[in-house]
Amino acid sequence: MPGFLLLALAGLAGQLIDGALGMAFGLTSTTVLLTVGVAPAAASASTHLAEIGTTLASGLSHSAFGNVDWSKIAWLAVPGAVAAFAGATFLTSLPASAAAPVVAVILFGLGAYILARFVFLRSGAVRVRRIRRRFLVPLAAVAGFMDAMGGGGWGPVGSSMLLASGRMEPRKVVGTMAAAEFLVTVGASAGFLLGLSTSEIPFTVVAALLVGGVVGAPLAAWVVRLLPARLMGTLVGGIILLTNARTFLDAVGLGRFAAAPVYAVLAAVWLAALIHVVRTIRRERAAVRHDEGAPAFQDGPPLEDGRTFEGGTGTESAVPVHQS
Repeated sequence: MPGFLLLALAGLAGQLIDGALGMAFGLTSTTVLLTVGVAPAAASASTHLAEIGTTLASGLSHSAFGNVDWSKIAWLAVPGAVAAFAGATFLTSLPASAAAPVVAVILFGLGAYILARFVFLRSGAVRVRRIRRRFLVPLAAVAGFMDAMGGGGWGPVGSSMLLASGRMEPRKVVGTMAAAEFLVTVGASAGFLLGLSTSEIPFTVVAALLVGGVVGAPLAAWVVRLLPARLMGTLVGGIILLTNARTFLDAVGLGRFAAAPVYAVLAAVWLAALIHVVRTIRRERAAVRHDEGAPAFQDGPPLEDGRTFEGGTGTESAVPVHQS
């Protein structure tokens, strides 16, 4: 029972992060399982079987809070599910360690880009523009394959690229990727069930992760709706950097010597970035309340140049969108 509760808490923590930032349930859960000695394929299989329930709960929660762009679901979920099935069947016969350094280098670079982009963003406004299918389909395929291979990757790869594109609100990125992940998880789980015997899958572990994840899903979906776009991007960028720093350093041959100082520097930079962003958001909101005489703004339809405005007839001037 103590072990079950600890794993349930790990699932709860992972889902709170995943549901709010679009990543980390798989990475958190798989890391915990590997630490206690579960084989890589079994750890990834357990995580994905639990995610069938957690992603369903997360997708429904995000949909209830208006965080899902349903026009993009099929173009993400279908290629992602097919690729995840392929990745799962591949992992059951080959180790995934060779792919980890390459993925870590890519994600570390994306994390740095996202952090810098949102910290130095001139306005809290997000330019909502059309995202082409020829971008979504290969992105989903790569993210789905890496998710199955590494026990987590759908959020870090897919959400990171969508955030970096600057064409969707962060809360929409998180909610849409969470809803699409259900089919991706089903595809990966099917591959693992075909490649592994049921005796190799610790179903007690699956149940513990599932309980914790389902409990955390509605709370995480509520939290993501409240976070401003700039703060959300800064949080995501820092999470990506910190979670991939050690593997990145090992890939470039510096893991043994530079891990501690690099983590200290990254943590300090992330903290400074968060403080700067929070102060900037407060100043912008105070200026908006002073100039417009309104306490907050709500999302409105996009203008022709991609900006958004606070509701009305369409003749008002464009203003930054601040989520509250």
